[in-house]
Amino acid sequence: MTTAPGTHKTRVVIPGGGRSAQANWLEYGLEAWALGLFMVSACGFGVLLFHPSSPVLAALPDPLARRLLMGAAMGLTAVLNAYSPWGRRSGAHANPAVTLAFLRLGRMPGCDAAGYVAAQFAGGLLGVLLAARPLRSWIADPSVDYVVTLPGPWGAGWAFAAELGISFLLMLVVLTVSASPRAARFTGLAAGLLVAACITLETPVSGMSMNPARSLGSAIPAMCWDALWVYLVAPPLGMLLAAEARRRWSAGVAPGCAKYDHDPRYRCLFCEHRAATSPASSG
Repeated sequence: MTTAPGTHKTRVVIPGGGRSAQANWLEYGLEAWALGLFMVSACGFGVLLFHPSSPVLAALPDPLARRLLMGAAMGLTAVLNAYSPWGRRSGAHANPAVTLAFLRLGRMPGCDAAGYVAAQFAGGLLGVLLAARPLRSWIADPSVDYVVTLPGPWGAGWAFAAELGISFLLMLVVLTVSASPRAARFTGLAAGLLVAACITLETPVSGMSMNPARSLGSAIPAMCWDALWVYLVAPPLGMLLAAEARRRWSAGVAPGCAKYDHDPRYRCLFCEHRAATSPASSG
């Protein structure tokens, strides 16, 4: 294993094959940071909007109004991640399901997809644990319960269908908007608006996850495993179906980038991957 001076890349040589994989540790760390920030925000606003002792609960007893505020807060957090310096560097997936969909589309190498997914799961858990330090008993109260995602009164079947549907929709929106040269820069905004709308309207059905790492990050400190399989299976399946649908609809079209906001000022490992695997580069 060797590291080039002055870089963050670690090159792992595979014996006998002469091929190598590059571990892009900075991008992995930024993915952990992005989801960690999202979870800190979710925990903080969860306590503020839903804990019984919160003045917001007394001022806004209507749960729909509070879900609207929660959706706005989390949608803004998602947009912040997408257009922040760290998001413009890593792509701001912050979600293993998103990463797997881009892997299916051939927009990133498998070694980086594995690094992203591992970092996202770590970041989701660390974000909740970090928020739990100052929030203490408030975040553990049953009204918040570490912002766990749980099926609504219709059960796990409806929750699975809802998670599948909203995950499919999110990925389809991301792929469609990012494919338009004029609209591509608004991909992160479109994703954030959809997150806000789903939290407002869909939460009573499944708790609104769309993200296995987000749900597991809450489930571990809450020690709540009820229907966790829904959130580990449905979002990746929904986004992979969206990727497959988009791949079939756009057959013959050059693959795009795997970032919400492709800023040329920041290195893009996805475009590097596309250049390295293109027929021209191997000819």
